[in-house]
Amino acid sequence: MDPKEDWGKPNPKAPAELARFAFLVGRWHCTVKVRLDTGAWQTFTGAWLGRYILDGYAIADEYRMTGPAGELLVLGLNLRTYEAARQKWHIKWINALNGTWTDLGLDELGGVKFERQSIVYAFKEPMAAHRLTRATYMNISAGHFTWRGESSEDGKDWHPFMVVECDKT
Repeated sequence: MDPKEDWGKPNPKAPAELARFAFLVGRWHCTVKVRLDTGAWQTFTGAWLGRYILDGYAIADEYRMTGPAGELLVLGLNLRTYEAARQKWHIKWINALNGTWTDLGLDELGGVKFERQSIVYAFKEPMAAHRLTRATYMNISAGHFTWRGESSEDGKDWHPFMVVECDKT
């Protein structure tokens, strides 16, 4: 990590729960495996870049995935805040390539759950061929985390479609 980069810092008055996503703050290099329709897995390159924003009351983390020729396949930004009064996470995904916003971790889909050392939430999928996506952050440490995406049509049967292994740079 370049010591000149400013990742911000949490505001001491921000809800303590914001620290749950603090592992995203910094620069990450990612290896992305995507399951093809054939069942085979194809590997891509990704990058994750997170920082505290809004005087340390929120976390913004940018994700990008590129193809073999360096072409942008995914480019977007997550905005993460915690509403202490309602004990509720508000997470938005902004897809820069098509200009859409998606609400992540909706209460109707179970909200944001912290299970042992993992973070799990589901969302309605506006772009992919499936109806729902479940995102799981796991293997979280100071220098690594894994993001696993699973698809579902009914919210009961889930099938992995993407695994992103990220290492801090």
